[in-house]
Amino acid sequence: MLSYRHAFHAGNHADVLKHLIEVLLLQHLALKDTPFWYVDTHAGAGLYALDDGFASKNAEFESGIARLWQRDDLPEALAPYLAVIRSFNPDGRLTRYPGSPLVADRTMAANGKLRLFELHPSDHRILQDNFAGRHRRCQIQCTDGFEGIKAILPPPPRRALVLIDPPYEDKKDYQRVPAALREGLKRFATGVYAVWYPLLQRAEMRELPEALKKLPVSSWLDVTLSVQHPSSDGFGMHGSGMFILNPPWTLAKTLEATLPWLSQTLAQDTGAGYTLRYQAD
Repeated sequence: MLSYRHAFHAGNHADVLKHLIEVLLLQHLALKDTPFWYVDTHAGAGLYALDDGFASKNAEFESGIARLWQRDDLPEALAPYLAVIRSFNPDGRLTRYPGSPLVADRTMAANGKLRLFELHPSDHRILQDNFAGRHRRCQIQCTDGFEGIKAILPPPPRRALVLIDPPYEDKKDYQRVPAALREGLKRFATGVYAVWYPLLQRAEMRELPEALKKLPVSSWLDVTLSVQHPSSDGFGMHGSGMFILNPPWTLAKTLEATLPWLSQTLAQDTGAGYTLRYQAD
């Protein structure tokens, strides 16, 4: 399905959670001097205007990144993530928001490599433009990311963060995510894999984290952030989650110190909250 455009949702509460954790994972990988790859199965367009076009229609960023923009009481873990967003808005006005690939590009060292997959032809062209002239660092393919990662795992440096965040508009994605991870772990068992998923009133959503817990890894972390009560009509996303395979051992403690503030700041009603579950080695 090619109807989904992330620009409508750029900078919302789900992006805040996803990109906060992405930065934390990339920072952990960067603690070693050896290079690593960033792999993104659903890369999107890379950069989004918040004051024009798709993002301005629903203005979901106003209840997401905008609530953090002028705060002077950020928890320590949020500061590097906000620094990345501010680097795209040097005049201090929040008008642009980077997608996961550019968040990674700004966070990684110069010797890191990016491997990006985006099937939507329009977003693929925009993504190529956003990485123009940087083909040695970043390779972009207009193909299905679930299939694409089979050809590149394991990466040559044997170190990587693999982000899997499909739109889930096609219910098959709920089965394709664990299948792709099962295959990926066979090829690259030591990789760090991060899965984003929406919080919806749908059986498939509730079953996905349980399926991921059964994958052949000794450590995982599952975090959710809700911003409101589920709607009475059963429609709409009331939060999102991130499931990480092979997480750094420090991540749970960092999130425990950050999530109370973040859930309170992004709350839209009294249904806001978070969960944090993990299994260590």
